[in-house]
Amino acid sequence: MFHGSIRPPSSGSGDLSALLDRLAHASTRPRYAFMLLTLIAEVARPDGSAGPLVAKDGGLQPLRDWLCDALTPMGGRDPRRLALAARVRAELAGQERLPTDQDAADQVVEEEVKLRVRASGKTNLSRAVSEMVAAGLLRRHYQGYRVDHHNRGAQRQAVYTLTGLARILVAPAAPFSARSLAPAPIQTPSQPRQGELGL
Repeated sequence: MFHGSIRPPSSGSGDLSALLDRLAHASTRPRYAFMLLTLIAEVARPDGSAGPLVAKDGGLQPLRDWLCDALTPMGGRDPRRLALAARVRAELAGQERLPTDQDAADQVVEEEVKLRVRASGKTNLSRAVSEMVAAGLLRRHYQGYRVDHHNRGAQRQAVYTLTGLARILVAPAAPFSARSLAPAPIQTPSQPRQGELGL
């Protein structure tokens, strides 16, 4: 799932193992942290920065929301996740908010569980990001409507930049784009208009 984004440079074959070693010592959840860094690398620009928005399903989504949603399936079989779904169903049924149609009811429960998991996921995400910042693997700032800042607020959204050993996860920039390979359009000289000299 995550291997496609890992492209260690030829000059540093041991860098990936060094990154894993750094995560093992710097993170309380190194596997989670590695998945997080790899997801950031998947949507990062060549300079290693990602966010504040990510394109998804024809729209734009804040980076933190996208990361939480991408990591959510990893806990799909967690007994706590299953217990949460059962608890949400019972709450919604008690509030008479569940449709009578079973498929529609399942969809309502799924959406509510997704919102609650995302809320708790942001707490886990913030903790992991803080550990990566302290380890020199990430830089964090907030980009927004009026001014960029190192603190969130005022409609600012997170931007994460991979630094240090984590930079090996960023795909190298392509030396040229497909557009540069397209033949240039043939220019046909326009006829001079009255009162103009053709050059």
